[in-house]
Amino acid sequence: MNKLKYQMVIQWSEEDNCFLVGFPDFPGQRWRTHGDTYKLAVANGIEASESLVIAYETTGELLPEPTVYNVA
Repeated sequence: MNKLKYQMVIQWSEEDNCFLVGFPDFPGQRWRTHGDTYKLAVANGIEASESLVIAYETTGELLPEPTVYNVA
């Protein structure tokens, strides 16, 4: 699983009083999980991304292409 390179966006939400985690490469996954701390948001995000991949594989859906940025 760690070979998959999907974006994970972590953003503070004043309204929710926590960090929201989203996966832009997955349609309909604007905010998938959250965490009260940044560290917890990262851990929950990793778990959520692994679950997304498993769900796609289980249903036979093709995984979206990850967005990859090449930095000089």
